[in-house]
Amino acid sequence: MTTHWILGPGAIGRLLAHSLAPLNEVALISRRALPEQQVLTTPEGEQHSQRLNVFTVDQLASNTLKPPGFVHITTKAMAAEAALESLSRVIPPTTPLVLWQNGFLAQPRITQAWPGPVLCATTTQGAYLTGDEGVVHAGRGPTFIGDLNNQHGALSETLAQTLGEAGFTATPVGDIRQRLWQKLAVNAAINPLVALHGVRNGELRETAYAGLVAAVVTEVASILQAEGIQPPTGRQGKEAWLALVWQVVENTAHNKASMLQDVEAKRPTERGAILGPLIESAQRHGLAHEVLQALDAELAALEARF
Repeated sequence: MTTHWILGPGAIGRLLAHSLAPLNEVALISRRALPEQQVLTTPEGEQHSQRLNVFTVDQLASNTLKPPGFVHITTKAMAAEAALESLSRVIPPTTPLVLWQNGFLAQPRITQAWPGPVLCATTTQGAYLTGDEGVVHAGRGPTFIGDLNNQHGALSETLAQTLGEAGFTATPVGDIRQRLWQKLAVNAAINPLVALHGVRNGELRETAYAGLVAAVVTEVASILQAEGIQPPTGRQGKEAWLALVWQVVENTAHNKASMLQDVEAKRPTERGAILGPLIESAQRHGLAHEVLQALDAELAALEARF
C-alpha cells in the first residue's frame, strides 16, 4: 500500500486526502493542528465523515511514519517552496513530488531544485473549505499528470491509476507544460478581474467587464504564441483563446474564484504565479503587457491594505 503525504490542508489537499484514504495510507500535513475527524460533502450533497491522519510539520520529526511513496504539495503557489523546505529534512531526496499549484511559478523552480522526480498536476476539480473540519467537493473535472521534462511517464501512469481508483478522472500526459500554460491563460483572464471587482465568474459577461476580459486575452494570446503554446481547441490565435475563456466563464458562472476568496479573506493572492510568468515572458519577448502589469499593480495595492 503506497503512502501519500499531502502537504497543505486546503480544499484540494483535503479532497485528495478523503479520496485517497480508503485505499492508501495517507498523512495530511498542516502548519497547525486540525481535527482528525473530517467531513466531505459530495457534489450530490451527501456528507461523509472520515478519520484522517493529521499531523503538523513539527510532529513529523517525532513520529515514525512510513516514508512516503508520493508527497503532494497542495499549498498556494507562493508557499510551495517553503512548504517543501519544511519537509526536506524528514523525507528522502529521491521522494517523488506532485505539485498541484495554479500558475507556472513553483513548478519550474522545484523541478530544477529537487533531486527526485517532480510531477505536476492540473485539475478542474472544484472544492472549497467549510472551516477546520469540512470540505465541499463542488464539481468534478479532469486531472492531468506529467512532468516538465517528460522523463517520468511510468510514474505519471502509476499516479493517474491511483487517482482513478480514488474517484478522480486522471490522465497521464506528455505535454503538461502546455496544459499548465493553457490553464494559466484562462486564470489570468478571469481571476484578477473577479478579485478586483468582487464578482463571480459569470458576471464577467456583463458589458462593464467584457471589454476588460478581451483586453487581457489580447496580450495573453501574443505571449503564448511567443512561448509556443497553442489553444487546446486546435484553433489558432486570439479568437481561439477568447472563445476558451468565455466557455470557462460559462461553465463556472456561479463559481467564486480562488483569488476572489483570497481577497475576501484578506490573504495574499496568487498574482505572482498567474500574472508573474506572463509579465516576465512579455518582457523577455518585447511584447505589450500594460494591461497585465496594471492588474498586477492593482492587486499588489489591494494586498498591501490587508
